[in-house]
Amino acid sequence: MTIRRIVAILVAVGIFGASNYLASRNPEHRALDAAAREGVPGKFVTLSDGVTHYDVAGPDSGARVVLVHGFSVPAYIWDSTALALSAAGFRVARYDTYGRGYSDRPDTRYDLSLYDRQLQELLDALGWRDKVHIVGLSFGGPVSATFAGRHPERVRSLTLVDPAAGPSRQLPLMFRIPLLGEPLWQVLAVPKMAAGQLSDFVEPARWPDWPDRYRPQMQFRGFGRSLLRTSLALQTVSLDSVYAAAGRTLVPTLLVWGKDDQTVPIARAEGVRTAIPQAQFHPIDNAGHLPQMERTDVVNPLLIEFLRSVAPVTP
Repeated sequence: MTIRRIVAILVAVGIFGASNYLASRNPEHRALDAAAREGVPGKFVTLSDGVTHYDVAGPDSGARVVLVHGFSVPAYIWDSTALALSAAGFRVARYDTYGRGYSDRPDTRYDLSLYDRQLQELLDALGWRDKVHIVGLSFGGPVSATFAGRHPERVRSLTLVDPAAGPSRQLPLMFRIPLLGEPLWQVLAVPKMAAGQLSDFVEPARWPDWPDRYRPQMQFRGFGRSLLRTSLALQTVSLDSVYAAAGRTLVPTLLVWGKDDQTVPIARAEGVRTAIPQAQFHPIDNAGHLPQMERTDVVNPLLIEFLRSVAPVTP
C-alpha cells in the first residue's frame, strides 16, 4: 500500500470520526412543525417571518401588557409574572421570539428589526392597536426599547428588567468565521446552554428543574443558529443608542435590576439611566439576573403599582 493511499485512508477515517462526533454533540434532530406543536399549550399565529407561539391571559377589559423574554429562555420565564398581572386585572400577552420555544427558526438575520417586526405583527394579529405596556427582560430590554423608540404611538409604558446593556461581549473568533462558525457553535457552545442557565440565579439550588425545562426547545433545528446570529447582530449595535431613542419618547419607564446579577452586572444600569432619564430605578436585594422570579414578593407589587400609576392614554 502506497503512502498516498494510507494518508487518504487516514484522512477519510478522520473526517468520518469528526462527522460522527459533531452529530453526537448536536442536540438538534427534529423539525419544528405542526406535529411537534401538537398538544403544546398556548396559541400560534403565522406572521411574515414565520409561526409565533404565544399566550394571552387575564380579563378582556384589562389594560394590555406584553412580556418580552430574554436571549434564549422562552416565554415560560414569565410564568409567575403573567399569573400575578392577570390576577391583578391586566390582559397579558407573552410569546416566544423567533428561534426560541415553539416559534419558527427562520433562516435569516436575527437583528433588532426582526424582533421589532415580530412584536408589531403579533400586536396587530391580536387586534391590540391601542397603546400597550411593554415589559422586557434581559435581551428583551433592547427589543422592547427598540419598539418603544420606533413606535412610541403604541407604547403606554416601558419596563426593563435587568436589560442587556453596555458593550456586547465579543464572541470568540472561531464562532465568527464564515461557514465554520455555525457548526462550531452548534457542537461547542449549544450543548452547554441548558446547564448554564443556573448562573442567572443567586441560589440555583432553588431551581433544580430549570435546565430540564430549557432542553426541549434545543431539539428543534435552527435553535443554535438563531442564538449565534442574534449575538453577531448585537455586536454591531450601540445599546446606549437604542435606550436613548426610547428615552427621547418620554414614555414612562420602570427599571428593575437584581443587585447580584452576574449576567448583566448592575453597574451597567447607570448607562440605561443616563439614556432614559425618566426611568424609575429599583435595585432588588438578593436577586440575580431574574429578579421577577427570585423576588416575586418585591417585583410583582412594584410592577403592578407602576402599571396602575400610568394614566390611561387615549389612542
